[in-house]
Amino acid sequence: MTFPNFDLKPPVRILARGGVLSTLTGMSPYFESYLTVGAFAVLGAILVMVMLGIAAVLRPTNPTTTKMLTYECGVDPVGSGWSQSYVRYYVFGLLFVIFDVEAVFIFPWAIVLDELGTFGLVEMSIFIGILILGLVYAIRKGVLRWE
Repeated sequence: MTFPNFDLKPPVRILARGGVLSTLTGMSPYFESYLTVGAFAVLGAILVMVMLGIAAVLRPTNPTTTKMLTYECGVDPVGSGWSQSYVRYYVFGLLFVIFDVEAVFIFPWAIVLDELGTFGLVEMSIFIGILILGLVYAIRKGVLRWE
């Protein structure tokens, strides 16, 4: 007795590397990895929405005028909430971030300097030179002068 061959493909294939069930047959492993990332992104978004929904349902809601006041480190608010801030504070923060990122790039470079040789030394010298030019420009503009 022979059975007919219907040549059925399995509708579900297990991706060994990612551990995700792929319902699409014939998909290349390259796109299956994107499917894994997409599935986790969708799952994460759903989880965030569910948690925010649960929090909205469970939290107590009884607003009062005292609760609606501006709170600043235990000090009662005095005067208006508007105040002018100087751009200088933001420039200081930006310069800090620039030189902090420079340090992040210099540490790995210092570790592999022997492997990079002269090319690595020249490239890092150019990088540091550009940053020094930016620092000199900031000093000449008077940005680093604290008054």
